[in-house]
Parts: sequence; C-alpha cells; structure tokens
Amino acid sequence: MIDLGKWNELPIVRFTDHGAYLDGGETGEILMPRQYVSPAMHPGDVVRVFVYLDQAERLVATTEQPLAQVGDFACLRVAWVNQYGAFLHWGLVKDLFVPFGEQKRRMELGGDYVVHVHVDPESRRIVGSAKIEHYLDSHPPLYPRGTEVDALIWQRTPLGFKAVVDNRYGGLIYGDRNYADLRVGDRVRAYVVQVRPDGKLDLSAEPLGTARFRDFAETLRQELREAGGFLPFTDKSDADAIADRFGVSKKTFKRAVGTLYKDRVIRIEPDGIALTGQKK
Repeated sequence: MIDLGKWNELPIVRFTDHGAYLDGGETGEILMPRQYVSPAMHPGDVVRVFVYLDQAERLVATTEQPLAQVGDFACLRVAWVNQYGAFLHWGLVKDLFVPFGEQKRRMELGGDYVVHVHVDPESRRIVGSAKIEHYLDSHPPLYPRGTEVDALIWQRTPLGFKAVVDNRYGGLIYGDRNYADLRVGDRVRAYVVQVRPDGKLDLSAEPLGTARFRDFAETLRQELREAGGFLPFTDKSDADAIADRFGVSKKTFKRAVGTLYKDRVIRIEPDGIALTGQKK
C-alpha cells in the first residue's frame, strides 16, 4: 500500500521515454519522471521515492526532498495566492495548497506560516492547515520534568510562545521577555517543566536545575575570554540587557556568576566581572 505524501520504497517495473514506472501494488504503476532516473537504475531495483499528486492529480514519484511530509508541522513560505487559497513552497514541483478555510488569517505572498500537512479526507489531496490546534495530540505525553524536546514556534502570545513539541504535542515557552530572539517558525531545543492536565506542556528554553546554571557558567567564562577578560555586567544589571547580550534570564546569569566566583574563576568589580588574573 502506498503512503501518499511520504517516502516509499518501490521496485522499478519498466522504463519509457517518460521515465521509470514503479510498482505501486493495488494503486497500479507510478511514474518517476526521467529527470529522477539515473543510469545505474535497472528493472527490479528498489528505489526510495516520495509519492504525491501531480498537477493532474495523478500519483507521481520523486527523489526530491520535500520540506515536510504528511503528518508534519512545518514553517513554509507562500509562493502564490489565488481565489481559492494560498500555495506554499515545500520543495517539490507542485506547491502545497492551503484553502482559505484552513487559514487563521489571510496568507500573503512571501509570508512564512506554520502549517500541518495532511491528506484531506474528502478530496484525498495533500493540503496544509494553519489551524495548528486541530492537529495536536491531546493525550498527555509521558515526559519527565527536564526532558529535552524539539519545539517549533508557531505563535507568540502575551504569556510566551506556543510551540509544537516533537511534531506532536502542544506546549508553551513562558516568559517572552527573556527569549526576545525567538520568532515564529524557529525550531529550538526546549525543556519540559511540567505536563498539564489538558495534555499541554509547560516549557523552558533553558535547561532546568543546577545543570542549567553550570552550562551557562561555562558559556559565560568563554564570553569573558573573548571579551578580553572583562564584561560590564553585574547582578544589578537590567534583566533585558542581560537577555539581549547573553540570551538567558537574570536568574540564570546571577547563578552562573556565583558558580564562577565560588570556583575562583572570576572576581566581581563595581562595574562588571573579570577573569581572575586579568586587568581591565
């Protein structure tokens, strides 16, 4: 059985001027256009191909790498718009269609949007939807506190950033003030703070516990070396200034400074911190 919109391993049946025909089982033969056929291919060879629908809605196989496959959440760019919806570039000859009914707000040419890729149950076409909430798994995941996860940022809110976690669950990275560099479409490593009763995840963009402060302590030491041994930041520095310079919260910065001071790596001066043995 063919997995539409996904990678398949199919045997070559025959060659024609149009390309190679692959054995699609019950669906019949599937054309792999000749631009994807190599001289090393022979009848009977099994090839790994991505199967989707061409402009005439016929099954077609390609060796091109799509930017997303069925079941994926991805950030894609709008290639063109018509009276029916938007068409997003996803790495294949035929663009991915997102009907107006599946857009949270009207998509604009050149804009980047996070969508879910799936097969429409009525038309059997591969389409995208920007209504992310409809496609997230609502079953509570079994993530212990501190688990490192993949997070795709899909919306900014007053509380922080909504994210798709491990291509499956919904999560929220709290405290957007400390993560000002995050943008919709970014993929980041995040850490599970807790699993809420509704199945959604509270996330942190920084590791939890003492490892979090130890990791940044090493980063801060390297920053000091690269800055010539002195940085004009103390525990009195503004939290936003710390976040802009180092990408961490003030709490993380203070704990890292404390770790380095305890280890006698730095000395604390009225206007900053310095590596021991270094002069301003």
